[in-house]
Amino acid sequence: MDRPIILASASPRRREFFELLELSFVVRSADVDETPRPGETPDVLVARLSATKAAVVAQSLGASGADQGEELAEGLESSLVVAADTVVVLDDEVLGKPRDADHAIHMLRRLRDRAHTVYSGVTVAEIDSGRAAIQLSTTTVWMRDYNEAELEAYVASGDPLDKAGAYAIQHTGFRPVARIEGCYSGVMGLPLGALADGLAHFGVGLPVDVATVCRGRTGHPCCRE
Repeated sequence: MDRPIILASASPRRREFFELLELSFVVRSADVDETPRPGETPDVLVARLSATKAAVVAQSLGASGADQGEELAEGLESSLVVAADTVVVLDDEVLGKPRDADHAIHMLRRLRDRAHTVYSGVTVAEIDSGRAAIQLSTTTVWMRDYNEAELEAYVASGDPLDKAGAYAIQHTGFRPVARIEGCYSGVMGLPLGALADGLAHFGVGLPVDVATVCRGRTGHPCCRE
């Protein structure tokens, strides 16, 4: 069943995954406060934030659908909004995006040669009904023992400044991760299996095999295999 899909994210990595999955979509990013609530656990946090992002975009489109342009003019009521959120957790502390280069260096030093957990939440919401399906992914990540020169060169590249935990698992120059247990694409910001499950909840199947796409993009075995 073909239904219009709106990606509630400006992340280039999430857009790339949607393109690899051969999904037709448009982007409508959501600006929400991502501050954790007191006592909120990481899994609840990513579920709440992904659901909030989806709701914000769905409500915006529902209220002003006529002004959204031809790309959303037809079938707006049956559209699905997809939103995601990812956090890095070390020593029970949520590590968000670094404030600056010094903060990124501090984070990467803390993560070095240790294990931490990455939580990702994916929400698929239906505009006309308001129904939503929330999927969660949890991955344990072991960082390698990178040296100071590698760390500083990576931070100087600017790459970690828009990443939760100040690193990109897929960075070919830095290669910060020794191994993982869980979903590689979830650490990148969009767990593909969780996305497939959320879309399937609304009768939408993917035109390509998730495991094949995931393995081809990441070079790592898919958790669905």
